[in-house]
Amino acid sequence: MSQLSDSEEDAMERPSFSMMQGIKRKERDDSDNDSGDEMDASKFIKLSNKAQMQTSSVVDKMMAKMGYTEGKGLGKHGQGRQDIVEASKQRGRRGLGHKIEGFEPADVEWKFEKEKIIIDEEVEWILAPSSDEAMPTLEEMLSWKEVMPKKRTIDDETTFCDERALKNILSSKSVFDSLDPEEMRRARTRSNPYETIRGAFFLNRAAMKMANMDAVLDFMFTNPKDSHGRPMVGGNELLYFADICAGPGGFSEYVLWRKKGDCKGFGLTLRGQNDFKLEDFFAGPSEMFEPHYGVGGVEGDGDIFRPDNQAAFINFVHNNTDGKGVHFCMADGGFSVEGQENIQEILSKQLYLCQFLVGVSVLREGGHFVCKLFDLFTPFSVGLVYLMRLIFNQVSIFKPVTSRPANSERYIVCKGLRPNKKAVLDYMDSINRDLCRHSSAMSTTDVYHIVPLDRLCGDEVFFTYIYNSNVKLGKQQIINLRKIQTFARNVDLYEARQADVRRQLLEKWKVPDEVRTAPMRQEPRAAFEKMVSNEKSQYEDCRPTELEKSNLTKIESVYDYMCVVSGDLHRSYLLSCGKSQTFHWDGRSNSRWRKLDNIRVELPTQTLLEVEFVEELKGEGKGQRRMTTVHVMDALYLCGKDIRQKHFRERQDHIQKFVKAVHKETRYNLARLVMPDVFRLEDASHIFDRLEMKAVKGSANQPRLCFRGHSGNFFHPVGIDLVKTVKEPWSMAMSKKAQRKYWFNKHEPNSSTFECHVETIATFRDSKMSQLRWTWLPGVKVHDSQQHTDESKVSRDMFVEHIQNKLK
Repeated sequence: MSQLSDSEEDAMERPSFSMMQGIKRKERDDSDNDSGDEMDASKFIKLSNKAQMQTSSVVDKMMAKMGYTEGKGLGKHGQGRQDIVEASKQRGRRGLGHKIEGFEPADVEWKFEKEKIIIDEEVEWILAPSSDEAMPTLEEMLSWKEVMPKKRTIDDETTFCDERALKNILSSKSVFDSLDPEEMRRARTRSNPYETIRGAFFLNRAAMKMANMDAVLDFMFTNPKDSHGRPMVGGNELLYFADICAGPGGFSEYVLWRKKGDCKGFGLTLRGQNDFKLEDFFAGPSEMFEPHYGVGGVEGDGDIFRPDNQAAFINFVHNNTDGKGVHFCMADGGFSVEGQENIQEILSKQLYLCQFLVGVSVLREGGHFVCKLFDLFTPFSVGLVYLMRLIFNQVSIFKPVTSRPANSERYIVCKGLRPNKKAVLDYMDSINRDLCRHSSAMSTTDVYHIVPLDRLCGDEVFFTYIYNSNVKLGKQQIINLRKIQTFARNVDLYEARQADVRRQLLEKWKVPDEVRTAPMRQEPRAAFEKMVSNEKSQYEDCRPTELEKSNLTKIESVYDYMCVVSGDLHRSYLLSCGKSQTFHWDGRSNSRWRKLDNIRVELPTQTLLEVEFVEELKGEGKGQRRMTTVHVMDALYLCGKDIRQKHFRERQDHIQKFVKAVHKETRYNLARLVMPDVFRLEDASHIFDRLEMKAVKGSANQPRLCFRGHSGNFFHPVGIDLVKTVKEPWSMAMSKKAQRKYWFNKHEPNSSTFECHVETIATFRDSKMSQLRWTWLPGVKVHDSQQHTDESKVSRDMFVEHIQNKLK
């Protein structure tokens, strides 16, 4: 079996005159190969022949020992059989003697030297229509819909593909209808030069497809940029993404691995056996990913065809991204079409539509979208691509090398969502509602056209792009289907370039060549000691210094401190060994790490926090609710990232992102992580503005002192922690002349600087060792309504006065 003949290649490259309507197309020469990517097929054959000769020599010696003489049969009188016994040609589960036309064993060869291995992939884009072209109105688009009798054939869809090419694609697929599936899989595995890439160390092959596309597209998904090339995600912001119809979640596992916890994902997929398998996310932290299944949230069915599920998921995503939407959306929907492979496109039309509709609806302006498609021959599918071109700056039909070359799979990549999406989304919603009505078994009609054919063909740029894409991908598919057929007939054929291709591409995509392994169960004490190394002893029995009248003078410069309202007299360390394996330790040398059983918290592995367990109050009166929350006061490690050496404010920025990333609105059984408000010490008076005496449940109608957090919830404060952010012997002051803060070394004259250098930053350890705590014991007056006061203790007025004096 050989590749396409020259006449077949010419036919596939030549559009029919009636369809092209005079449009000229640039010819492409696919005959050139990169010599560096070719396998020396003759070397492979010589090695095989050598092995056969060695085997033959051994057999001859064995036969001679048994008394065999050439020309005579074995046996005492040479009466045995003289002819060679033929080897069995049975394949797979076929019965003896059963033959399958086109797949009978033969010494056929494959011309490896003519097959080009692609390492440097190219992406061809089609730009959005000119701004001079008016965007169609919803009323105009609604008039485009055309309902026709249901159609279950695709062999006459030659508007957007050469007729002979389409026929060859369909016939090449049909050849395998009678072949045993296991034979097909084995031949495919041996013949595909990209096969051994598989899923690398990820959950499945889908993860590597995403890694492949992300790298080829200059990491436009995990490091998105706007139309001017500027990053879309700020330094203190999370990367938001959505993953729809994508269970078990390979796409998301890749993104979570690549971003190392600096992202948050939302997923919609069908419940059941194809659900997200978060427990199998070994590479990326699944704690930063939240599935949602439409109406009912975690209790929904995940059916993307249902308009109410679509609306629920869209609202959920916007509510959790500050109303902005995600930076990019991925869609990888598909279902079994066994026995109906040739009409997969028709069967998938509503899936295409709903993924487009939901994906665009959850995107923010400037966002990107990628979705799996199959064939693009019907006016319905091509019409969908046309609609996407109207609302994105650039669109591409791209088949990554990780997508098996013999299948019809490809991806639509859309870059830069434009602000004019509403009319198109409303039109897509209308189409979906029509498809839902026509999908019943009783219906004999279906939506066939969604964009007029003369509009699709009359747009020269668009039509040429789709036509050429179908021809190019069709040619590639036919060649590789025939290659599989050849390998099925000759089991001795093997694609020897697989290992080298895997190595080159993983390196190019910046993916380590590692084996997938399940994370090992960690013992918390050992994990903690490994993370803090030689600092362990300095955290044991380390308590803040109590702030009293006698040591107020320890606050030499108010600019050196930040302060946080505390809701728990006893802080703890929280350590995650992955998923629900979360442990806490009170910091005492005679205590040990214990499993966190009384409340449930799920954190990514290698996360080490300093926390307080605080009971917050939500609402007023009889409707008031109590909830145990985890206030993250500081952090040492976040998702494996060591932040101990960073400035306290920078650590707080990381914590803020982390808390937003692990928050799951749908998981009511999880305790919520809260990043408390942080105040500069010079602004500490604002703390007292948030104090209120409130009647709370369980207080026998006696008002209690409460602090109102930024979320609107209240908790009972127990004091203020003063965190020193400047490392000794450095301090901060305000330049009266420049009206700017500067740093100076108290031991070195003329050492002042307006720049914050590394040596001036108090690390986590430094802040811990120098921390002050002003505990609000009985008698400490911090609110005007408090009657009983102890003059020997620091009061609000005394504290504020001391700060004001230091600011003068």
